[in-house]
Amino acid sequence: MACPRRGYVGIFNRSHYEDVLAVRVRRLVPKEVVEQRYEQINAFEKMLTENGTTILKFMLHISKKEQRERLQARLDDPKSRWKFDPGDLGDRKLWDEYQSAYEIMLNKCSTRWAPWHVIPADRKWARNAAVAAIVRETLETMNPKYPKPAWNARDFKLQ
Repeated sequence: MACPRRGYVGIFNRSHYEDVLAVRVRRLVPKEVVEQRYEQINAFEKMLTENGTTILKFMLHISKKEQRERLQARLDDPKSRWKFDPGDLGDRKLWDEYQSAYEIMLNKCSTRWAPWHVIPADRKWARNAAVAAIVRETLETMNPKYPKPAWNARDFKLQ
């Protein structure tokens, strides 16, 4: 995972949180390793924020019923089948375990400097509106400015 340089925006899908979700549910490493990863994630995010990075974390929560409908829609529509992964069915059988892992992750990794925003996502329009409102408020608070070039535009004339 590479962080965006100062003045840029980066979007990470799952990123290091997979190491405390799927890894925990599937018991791929000892519990002590997962516990240590929570601390490492928090320390990493704190270091980023102490150096001027703003972190927005969104957990897009869908219901089990909605997940079923979306997976079935992928199977039913030939144009969407590429999105379907048979492994999703195995993960679906572990729904309760994943919900528990998400709850633990949210509790351990929602910090003052990098809080989680849990967004109801069964309805995409409502999900999008909620995320957009948080991003907008954050950007307004940050009040970003275009960088000033180290040269004067009047010094150049195109031929």
